[in-house]
Amino acid sequence: MYIIGQPISRGKGKGLTPFKAHALKSKMSMSENKIKIVILTGPTGVGKTSLSLSLAQKFEAEIVNADSMQIYRYMDIGTAKPTAEERSIVPHHLIDIKNPNEDYNAAQFQSDADQVIKKICERGKLPLVVGGTMLYIKVLTQGIFPAPDPDDKLRQELKQMVQERGVVYLHNYLKEIDPELAEKVSPHDTVRIIRAIEIYKLTGKPISWHQKKHRFRNKRYHYLKICLYLPREALYQRINQRVEEMFAQGLVSEVKTLLKMGYNPELKSMQAIGYRHVIDFLEGKYSYEETKELLKRDTRHYAKRQLTWWRKDKEVLWFKPDEKGTIENVVKKWLKG
Repeated sequence: MYIIGQPISRGKGKGLTPFKAHALKSKMSMSENKIKIVILTGPTGVGKTSLSLSLAQKFEAEIVNADSMQIYRYMDIGTAKPTAEERSIVPHHLIDIKNPNEDYNAAQFQSDADQVIKKICERGKLPLVVGGTMLYIKVLTQGIFPAPDPDDKLRQELKQMVQERGVVYLHNYLKEIDPELAEKVSPHDTVRIIRAIEIYKLTGKPISWHQKKHRFRNKRYHYLKICLYLPREALYQRINQRVEEMFAQGLVSEVKTLLKMGYNPELKSMQAIGYRHVIDFLEGKYSYEETKELLKRDTRHYAKRQLTWWRKDKEVLWFKPDEKGTIENVVKKWLKG
């Protein structure tokens, strides 16, 4: 059963036929002339990949990645990236587009995703946006506030401060100037912390103030948001099992390879969940079993933050992963609407 602020009626048809490619162009919102996209999101480990493959085949869609870690090459196990076999079933976009030492942000994602979605539509296919990076989905659907250009001198000063005092020091400063944003940003996310402080220094206002002023009222696409969920205990069990599987698949070896390739442990990508945990293990800070337990705990906390974010979004339709038939009916009805 789905839950939303204003429920829509559920389709009752049986024997659904796949979404025909030639129909997509007529499925744009004629009143607003906006492309239709379907968004599939939810907390880490809930089962987005499996369902996305099924939906993509059912509705002749191509998948647009909206996971901020799956953009990186060589980082496969720790990001739970779709396998080569899964990607051969359905076209995937915005996966493996950057090296781990290359910067990437929400504004770049918005630009790249816009181009990909346009090309998917030109091929007569349905864009299916899949991922759990909340900010990426927000800027794609509702835009982003106009931020000042980077200040190289200020940015270098902040980077120097990270080297001397640690990123946690800057995160504590962010709590003082923008407590609302600090709750959403990991203490390990050096890039976002520096950018947030930079914007505050350049404008005199915190990012949260700019976001409230912008209000993200610009609907850039005609979209359907589907969010998967599970009861807490069931989700946590899946997360714990996924962590065990990652280690069994060779997560430690993956991180060792990245370090041998010369990627600095302090990179934003290398400080992501999972990778920083293994780096701490390799540096002798924790035992193998302690590392797994810490990763399970932090992944559960991340899933909780994701769910908290989506619960505030009144546009979201909530489904359990096993409600595939109901989801297909809802998507079909929406595409016809």
